[in-house]
Amino acid sequence: MKLKPLHDRVIIKRLPEEEKTAGGLFIPDSAKERPMRGTVVAAGPGTEKVKMQVKKGDLVLFAKYAGTEFKLDNEECVIMRQEELLAVIEK
Repeated sequence: MKLKPLHDRVIIKRLPEEEKTAGGLFIPDSAKERPMRGTVVAAGPGTEKVKMQVKKGDLVLFAKYAGTEFKLDNEECVIMRQEELLAVIEK
């Protein structure tokens, strides 16, 4: 299924949760936090007032409870306005 976000909205696929800590300890499912990083799957065209600063493929950081979650082809995604994004992660 293809979705095209409207206005200044973006669709983000969350990155997988960390399985281990930096020290090598495994994190149990009950202690895992929701990932706050993801990849932009699609971005809207923007509006007259809002120029889009992200594009498909960008790695972004967003607030833990930002946006609206939904499933796209059996993968969990989040749709949110561009203003809810906190940063673009550069490699």
